[in-house]
Parts: sequence; C-alpha cells; structure tokens
Amino acid sequence: MKDPLSIVKLDRRTALTALGAAGAGLLSERLMSMDANPSGGTQDAALDTFNEKSRHRLHGLLSGPGFSGQIPSNDVEWLAGSEGKPAPALMTGLLPLAQTYARPPISNYRVGAVVRGASGALYLGANVEFSGQALGFSVHAEQSALSNAYMHDEGSVSAIAVTAAPCGHCRQFMMELSPEGAIEVIVSGKSPAKLSTLLPLAFGPKDLGLGYGALPVKEVDLSASGATSDEPVAAALAAARRAWAPYSKAPSGVALQTKAGRVHKGSYIENAAFNPSLPPFETALAALIVAGEDGANISRAVLVEVEGASISQRRVAEAALSAIAPALRLQVVAAQRRG
Repeated sequence: MKDPLSIVKLDRRTALTALGAAGAGLLSERLMSMDANPSGGTQDAALDTFNEKSRHRLHGLLSGPGFSGQIPSNDVEWLAGSEGKPAPALMTGLLPLAQTYARPPISNYRVGAVVRGASGALYLGANVEFSGQALGFSVHAEQSALSNAYMHDEGSVSAIAVTAAPCGHCRQFMMELSPEGAIEVIVSGKSPAKLSTLLPLAFGPKDLGLGYGALPVKEVDLSASGATSDEPVAAALAAARRAWAPYSKAPSGVALQTKAGRVHKGSYIENAAFNPSLPPFETALAALIVAGEDGANISRAVLVEVEGASISQRRVAEAALSAIAPALRLQVVAAQRRG
C-alpha cells in the first residue's frame, strides 16, 4: 500500500490555496489517514498458516464486540492444542495478524508484536506513527503490545515475540516492566534471548531508587469532579489512577470515545530513562487500534491529570489528537490526590 501522504499529491500553489481556503487543520485531515487495513493484506491472509478450526476460533475473537487486542488464556490453550504448537511458536504465528494493526504513514515499515502475560493470555501490538508530527510521538510495536498487557492488569510479562529485533528504545521500555530483564525476546529465525542478554549493564528503576517496576500495576488515589457520571471522564480517571509515574509524580490517563460508542483508555507509563516513557494518549490510541477501531472515528478525547504536577501531558495529547482528528478539542480534567 502507498504511504497515506502520497494519496493526495499537492503542488505548492495547490497547497497554499488549500491552506488559505480551509485552514491547516483541514489540510492535515486530508493528508492524515489511519485506514483500517494499512498492511495491504487482510486478516484472512495473516492467518493462512493456521488450520481451519483455529482460523474460525480466531475470527470469532477478532469480530467480537468487545475485542481489545487480547487473546484470553483459555483460547491460547485451545489454539496451542489445535495447532500442536508450544506458546512461542503460536506467538510468532500470530505476528502477521499483529502487523495488520500497524499504522506507519512515515516509515511504511510495519512491525507486529505479541506479548505473553503471566496469566497465559496473549496481547497484540503494532507500531503507530503520526503524519506531520515529530518522530518521538511514534508508538513502537513492543510498547503497543506491552501497554496492552499493562492495561489488562497483567501481573508480569514472560515473553514478547517481534517481527524484527527490538531497538534500544524498546529494550529500555521493557526494562521498566521487567527490571531484572527476565522477559524472553523471540524473533523469527533467531534463538530466543532474555532481555538481560540484549540489554547488559542496564539502567532501570533501581538506579532511581526503586526496588520494583511498573508491573504489577499500582493504583494512585485520585479524585476528579464529575467523574462518576460521565463515562469518558470516569475512564480517563481510572486510567490516571493506574498510571506508572514514580519519577515525575504526575499520573495521568486518557479516554478516547469513538462514534461506535466504545471508550478506550490509556495510562501514562513512565520510564527511568525518561524518553521511552509512553504518554497516555498514545497508550489509549494503541488500545483503540488493536481493538479494531479507526482513529479517524474518535468523537471525544479526555485527559485527566494531576493539577499543578511537575509535568503536563496536555500539549503532547493535543498535538497527537490534531494529527488524527483536527476538528476535535481535547477535554482536560484536573485531578487531585487524596490522602
């Protein structure tokens, strides 16, 4: 498939005319495309290595109204038996499916990831990029899959399968969820390796005085007015309460409501090295995408963050939202710590 930026070809005069007539926001809307099938293939094709019964089971999961990028442990066990494969082989077999969720309008490089949680469930993830925005806004596939497991309240992560070897940024992000480097990294065609092997002499939470990492999720006691009567605000508050922000002490959460009525939430997941931290908007957007929804269908976006905290997610969330739905305005709700 062509890069979404090449779908509309504008010369300088046409671009200036469009900007003058409609404004930069509308032009961005024309240039930004988060289509539902960016890989150029279908989920049917992505599952063609599975037998007919397994494909039927997976299609039932994917088409379910509440699918959230998670394959529950009972389904994983069933699929492993149906395919006659151990969990690592099942994970690599699901990577083409994970790739169908990639949104790479800048690089056109599609990465898929599958995480195995302590519960035995599997979590899909894929890379997400934002047209017109700095590359730092990107969500790596590993971050997408790991944050998916985080938002499903996994106690720990035992393994991650990726279509390409994880970059240093992702290895650092993994260290926050597995400070001892125990996660097994699986790349097709290569021998599995522990994160501690791929990231020797690592810098992690213990270097900043913590004896634990982001998992299991720890809840922060926050309150926000009107949260109980408004579903997106309540969801954003719930995500903020579950945020991992031990370094900035600035927990935050985002809820994205779509035209279909679903609400997807994302927590801020901080990192000891700071830059690999995953903003709550990106966590929520990654959740929306692996749930099978389109970012262009967002009808409401809510950010809940602590009033007067040392950092704010507002500008980052507004910039990311403007790349997807420039007509929408971010709703910001102030939270207060209790106790």
